[in-house]
Amino acid sequence: MYYRMMGNTGIQVSVLSYGFWATYGVKDRLTGDAGVKTAKKLMRVAREAGVNCFDHAEAYGNPNGEAERIFGLALKELQEEDAELWRRSELVITTKIFWGGSGVNESGLSIKHCREGMDNCLERLQLDYVDMVFCHRPDPFTPTATVVRAMTDIVRSGRSTAWGTSEWSAQQITEAYWIAKSEGLEPPQFEQPQYNMLHRQRFEEEYFPLYNPPYSIGTTIWSPLRSGFLTGKYLEGIPKDSRPTQEGYDWMLQDLEERRARGEFEIVTNLVDFAHNKGCTPAQLALAWCLKNPNVSTILLGATTEDQLRDNLGCIEVALSMSDDEMKSIEAILGNKPADWIGPGGDGNRQLKTL
Repeated sequence: MYYRMMGNTGIQVSVLSYGFWATYGVKDRLTGDAGVKTAKKLMRVAREAGVNCFDHAEAYGNPNGEAERIFGLALKELQEEDAELWRRSELVITTKIFWGGSGVNESGLSIKHCREGMDNCLERLQLDYVDMVFCHRPDPFTPTATVVRAMTDIVRSGRSTAWGTSEWSAQQITEAYWIAKSEGLEPPQFEQPQYNMLHRQRFEEEYFPLYNPPYSIGTTIWSPLRSGFLTGKYLEGIPKDSRPTQEGYDWMLQDLEERRARGEFEIVTNLVDFAHNKGCTPAQLALAWCLKNPNVSTILLGATTEDQLRDNLGCIEVALSMSDDEMKSIEAILGNKPADWIGPGGDGNRQLKTL
């Protein structure tokens, strides 16, 4: 396993993390004891491979944050079985605040909901604190200064060591940063955006200035496989028990049709062929491509089976073996590279160190 610094926090995170979104607590899937049993098995595989970061949110497994509850139960049992492997000081545990419930004050980023949502998360996780808390989305109804004060309260009360954002614009992040700096509050230090071969403009172009001082934000990227699309499993139809067939994921069917219209099925077909010629799986290729970007602090994996997780973990060796020529060949297949960022006095063609 390799580790990267998470922004300016001083915390080192494994380049691969394990996320609980759309995996645990979902109705008619992994619930109750079965969920805890499965979580323990996959968490153990991840941890033994060197993964130290586990990602959560109050919205995962709703209603009632079931995914966090399952993790809390699983972690306690794992710590009883192997206290050394699961010592808290070596784990990086995150959560996110925004969608907490159906009540009018049970969502958003008001000081009230941030405070109550954080307390509820910690209770479900059975923890005294998390290492990172994210504002799960920007809140158009709460002033940014209020959000910064709410997050500062969480950090300085010891309930999280640092805070960040998820799917905020660069403008919103910089606004929060300078409000914090001007008022002696805690600034955001990381962002959790979607990033993959078919969704890259914001991460590579809009956020580019934020990876440099004074911001130096870290990133925890989600959907690196584009909800499984980049594995090629949808090329021949919708597999049984895949996410588009589950309650609450009907939107993915429409999304797949839109991808077909954009020609993305042909792109994935070519990527699958490229992966087979290289001797890796399409999933490993897509994950390795993300790892090659030095601005990716960690990739959130959402594997639901042990075989899938072990396959995903193999992407590190693939990334290490990828040549510059292979990366150029992939770019030719994708055909979607954003324009180089050229700011005042900047050089958009400068080379960055890659894995």
